[in-house]
Amino acid sequence: MSQTTVDTAAEGSTRNGERDITPERRGSECPECAGSIRHDEEHGERACAECGLVLDTDAIDYGPEWRNLDDDGEGRRVGPPVSSIRHDKGLSTTIGWRDEDAYGNRVSGRKRERLQRLRTWNERFTSKNAQERNLKQAFGEIERMASALGLPEPCRETAGVLYRRAVDEGLLPGRSIEAMATACLYAAARQHGTPRTLVVFESVSRVEKLPVQRAYRYLSSELGLRIEPADPIHYLPQYASELEVSDDAERLARKILEAAKARGLHSGRSPAGLAAAAIYGAARLTNERVTQATVGEETGVSSVTVRNRYRELLDAYEEVRDRQ
Repeated sequence: MSQTTVDTAAEGSTRNGERDITPERRGSECPECAGSIRHDEEHGERACAECGLVLDTDAIDYGPEWRNLDDDGEGRRVGPPVSSIRHDKGLSTTIGWRDEDAYGNRVSGRKRERLQRLRTWNERFTSKNAQERNLKQAFGEIERMASALGLPEPCRETAGVLYRRAVDEGLLPGRSIEAMATACLYAAARQHGTPRTLVVFESVSRVEKLPVQRAYRYLSSELGLRIEPADPIHYLPQYASELEVSDDAERLARKILEAAKARGLHSGRSPAGLAAAAIYGAARLTNERVTQATVGEETGVSSVTVRNRYRELLDAYEEVRDRQ
C-alpha cells in the first residue's frame, strides 16, 4: 500500500479532530467514544461499556416467557400448549361459571343473566359444526375414562390423535361415539405400555365389551396400527397396587413371568391372566395372604384361570432356578 493512500485514509478518519463512524461500525461502536456496545437483557437497554451512553431503551423481548421443555422445542409466549385432547386444540377461551367480579363480590341478577347468555353463545361458537361437536363429546368421554383408570396425559393425547384420525378418514358413520372413543383409549394405553383389560374398560365405558372389541379391530385395520401384543409384565404394577402386595412379591412375580417367557408359556395366553397368576404365585411364595377370589375380583381375571396358570408359572420358575 502506497504512502499516499495511507495518508488519505488517516486524513479521512481524523477529519476536524473527530472520528468518522461508518454505518457498519456505528451499530457496534459508541458514537461518542467508539467504545463497545453492551446489551443489557435485564433492563432492555443498549449502552456503551466505556462512557455509559444509553443508545436504546425498552427493547422488546421476542423470546419465550418461560423455559420450554417440550420435545418439539417450539417456543411459546403465552397461553397453555396446544392439546390434541381438545376439539379446538385448546385455542378457544371459556367463561367461568362463578357469578363474581374481579374482587370476589357477587354480581347483580341482571349481570348474572347477561353472563349466562354469554356462556351459552360462547359454547355455541366453540363448536360450530357437527364434526366439532362430535370431537367435543368424544374427547370428554376419553378424559372421563382416562381419569377413572388413572392413565397418564401422554396416553390421553395419543387417544385424541387416533380419534381425530378416525374422524378425518370417515370411520365414524354407523358407529357409536362412545365405542370408538373407548377403542382409541384402549389402543393408546397399549401403545404407551400401560394396558388395561377390556373388562376394566367396560366398567368405566358407557358401552359393553363386544362393541368396543369390534370398534378396536376396525380402527386397527383401517388406520394400520401396529400394536405389539401386550407384555404380561406391563400389568404387574397395576395389579400389585390393587392387591396391595409387597415390593418383594412384585419383583418375584416379574422373575416368574420372565421364566415363563423364556419357556414360551406366554404364547397364545391372555397377558392379564398370566400377570394375575404370577402375582398370586409370588404372594404364596412370600407368605402373603392373597386368595384366588381376591385376585379375580381386583384384576377381572377368573379364579379358574388364576388357579390353572399359576401352577404352570411356578413350575417354569422352579425349572429355571434349578438350572442356575
